[in-house]
Amino acid sequence: MIPRHARSILVVRLSARGDLVFASPLAQALRRRFPRARIAWAAEERTADVVRHNPHLDEVIVWERAAWRQMLRRGRLNALVRAATDFGDALRDRRFDAVIDVQGLLRSGLLAFLTGAPVRIGLGSREGSRFLMTHLVERGGDSRKIASEYAYLASVLNLPAEPFPLEVPRSPKETAAALRLLAECGLAPPDPQAPPDPQAPPVAFVAACPFTTRPYKHWFEDRWSRLIRLLPARTGLGVVLLGGPADRAAADRILVGAKVAPGPPATPVANLVGRTTLAEASALVAMCSVLVGVDTGLSHMAHAYDRPAVLLFGSNTPYLDPPGPSASILHSGRPCSPCRGKLVCDGRIDCMADLSVERVLAEVEARLAAVPQPRSLSPRTPPPP
Repeated sequence: MIPRHARSILVVRLSARGDLVFASPLAQALRRRFPRARIAWAAEERTADVVRHNPHLDEVIVWERAAWRQMLRRGRLNALVRAATDFGDALRDRRFDAVIDVQGLLRSGLLAFLTGAPVRIGLGSREGSRFLMTHLVERGGDSRKIASEYAYLASVLNLPAEPFPLEVPRSPKETAAALRLLAECGLAPPDPQAPPDPQAPPVAFVAACPFTTRPYKHWFEDRWSRLIRLLPARTGLGVVLLGGPADRAAADRILVGAKVAPGPPATPVANLVGRTTLAEASALVAMCSVLVGVDTGLSHMAHAYDRPAVLLFGSNTPYLDPPGPSASILHSGRPCSPCRGKLVCDGRIDCMADLSVERVLAEVEARLAAVPQPRSLSPRTPPPP
């Protein structure tokens, strides 16, 4: 479907963060198949950091969706029309030979259509976006495997799908910023600009990612409180709580329930919720000893950095087979799961209630025991194409 001699190719995956993580291997697959082509990716401003430093991309095109919505809410229709016109002109100026819309929604389809590319490929296109495409690919793959629908798309497009690694590289600046935050919390040496001292103890902590945009994906706050209270004693590691600005109130409730004492204890619990950019949070994930989290973008990033991870899935199961030996997926196995938010249990979320604190703790300890210590502080650098 992609022209053999394509010189410019665009991938459209605007949101959400976890989905960009899953789709990230497409950049390398395209680069290997079209080594001389200009390859770009279109994403929203809140998710663009996932692919911003991908070494196989020549450009990341950012759609300022939040700004457009604000113009619409405030009735600034003329400004919105100008912004949309300018954005469309900029897309067409790039003269893409092919666009691959891997999101398959109307908004992503419209963006693909605005490029004017002669070849527009839609993956599972719906909401009317199928009428904006020149080629359609139905979704396929093995739902138990991570990123399988994108690996299936790669095979349909005759792109190399082996290997098909998740890639979320971070810049040295972002890594240094993350180390400064750890130093403030007493979890890293005080000078993150200095080269690591081989005689010094490594940065070691548990990254906790309790928050996601869908309530039915959440584990219960009282269980997070108990888990965070017990983790330092059971693992000897500090805990770093990660999330966005909208998660601050929930983080405060969790820490109140955990009875975290103020001040810098020997194994501190650091609340960095709302204090990091997405890039800094992902750099912290890249450094952690083990991550424990729900179905959210930061949790899936652990696989891109080969970090040990314990993931809690219930009413939504993006995959069930661990992508590697260092990852573990806890799932109740109820026949009603995944219900994808329909909550046939009258809203109790029984599948998440099945996951006990002791079970999660035991799995965290098992992941730590399975991985040699200490480890490098830097995110894994992807191999060249």
